[in-house]
Amino acid sequence: MLSPVSFPFLSQEKQYVGFATLPNQVHRKSVKKGFDFTLMVAGESGMGKSTLVNSLFLTDLYKDRKLLNAEERIHQTVEIIKHTVDIEEKGVKLKLTIVDTPAGRPTCTTCSSEHTPITDYIDQQFEQYFRDESGLNRKNIQDNRVHCCLYFIPPFGHG
Repeated sequence: MLSPVSFPFLSQEKQYVGFATLPNQVHRKSVKKGFDFTLMVAGESGMGKSTLVNSLFLTDLYKDRKLLNAEERIHQTVEIIKHTVDIEEKGVKLKLTIVDTPAGRPTCTTCSSEHTPITDYIDQQFEQYFRDESGLNRKNIQDNRVHCCLYFIPPFGHG
């Protein structure tokens, strides 16, 4: 006969050993290591993308930003800019990357070409992560995938 003394899992008290503690171990390890989060903001200039990001994370990611005049905005190309900041709250570290995609106002003829750099960037980041994850050294994989995309739509236009 099996006794609770020699086999603690048979006793009435719950004693967690091994895999039962795995979620707590993973939680502690994740909090200690910190988290990576990539947020993409897309849309026209002047829609409030920078203001929203600065308000959400109580930081100024765009300290050295150059404001463009009206003529420079018209000739502006789609250029993807990354800003990274480390945020810590209550002992939890967050490496926040904002992928800013300044875009002029698209017209019907440029809609598909206007968004091609954005979708190409997202695809490249997923492909790079997949290659890194499939490799032999997976300890220091950097996750640059876009986790969330906020697309700002103007409140005026052709519908």
